[in-house]
Amino acid sequence: MIMSLFAAGGLWTWWIVGMILIAIEVFAPISVFLWLGLAAFAVGGLTFIFGMDSSFWGWQQQVLVFAVLALVFVFIGRKLMTQKGWDKSDAPGLNERGSNLVGTVAVLSEAISEGKGRAKIGDGTWRVTGPDLPVGKRVKVIAQDGGTLIVEAD
Repeated sequence: MIMSLFAAGGLWTWWIVGMILIAIEVFAPISVFLWLGLAAFAVGGLTFIFGMDSSFWGWQQQVLVFAVLALVFVFIGRKLMTQKGWDKSDAPGLNERGSNLVGTVAVLSEAISEGKGRAKIGDGTWRVTGPDLPVGKRVKVIAQDGGTLIVEAD
């Protein structure tokens, strides 16, 4: 079956696989499919050099070389991305709304009793912990612990 797929694609098989893998990377950017796609392009280049009918460059050798190159490219690519800082986000706290609220002043919508209460921030309310304070008191968010904000009197 694999041999028939390689025969149907001819010399372009690995180039097509490479394009598909890079297209997957565009839609699921996890920085792995890019390196797999580049490995497929490299094997495609070697296939153009050696030809499909070569006695030492059968589909088994092509798959083996692809696997080895894929591991090498992923390892080197991830190392390069880490060294250059390309794996860092432009907005590291984007999905961490609670940590983005540190420093915000809020109003208690439920008194803090025995260290627990609720505060209104924007259009929502958050669980808060801190010193016992009455309803309506202004508090400042000093930290976050999971979905709970840690506050102190403002």
